[in-house]
Amino acid sequence: MKALVKTFLAVAMIAVSTLAIAADKTSPKSEKAIVNLFTADIALNHYVAVITEGESTDLEQLFTADFSQKIQSGNATTNDRKEVVKFLKKQRGEKLNCKVNTRIIEESADYMVAKVTMQFEDFTKTDLVTLINDHGAWRVSGSVNTYK
Repeated sequence: MKALVKTFLAVAMIAVSTLAIAADKTSPKSEKAIVNLFTADIALNHYVAVITEGESTDLEQLFTADFSQKIQSGNATTNDRKEVVKFLKKQRGEKLNCKVNTRIIEESADYMVAKVTMQFEDFTKTDLVTLINDHGAWRVSGSVNTYK
C-alpha cells in the first residue's frame, strides 16, 4: 500500500512539474503580439512608443495602406507606408533620448489630429499625426514632421 501511495505521489509530482515547465515557456518569436487599436488614444500611444521607444509590435496594422509621411526641412521629402515601416523595423529597440509631449488638436468619432513634440538636447521635432477609424480599428493615416 505504501508503495502504491509513493507511486501516485511521484506521478503527481512529475505531472505538476511538467505542467509548470510547459506554462513557463514563452511563445515562439514567430508569433506576433497584437496591439488592439480600438481607440484613438491607444493607437496614438502606440505610435509614440513606435517612434520614440523602438516598439515594433504590430507595425503593419498601425498604418493605413495609403499612409504618407512628409518631412518639412531644407530638403522636404515624402515617405510612403512601406518605407516608414521598413525604417521603423530597423529602429527596433532604439530609444530616443528626448522628452515627449502629446496634445490632441482635434478629435471626432472617426478622426483625430494630434501634435507630438519631441524635445531633444539640441533641437525639437514636431510631428502632426492624423489618425482615422478604419473599420473599427484606429490607424495612422498621415504624419507631417518639422524640425526647429
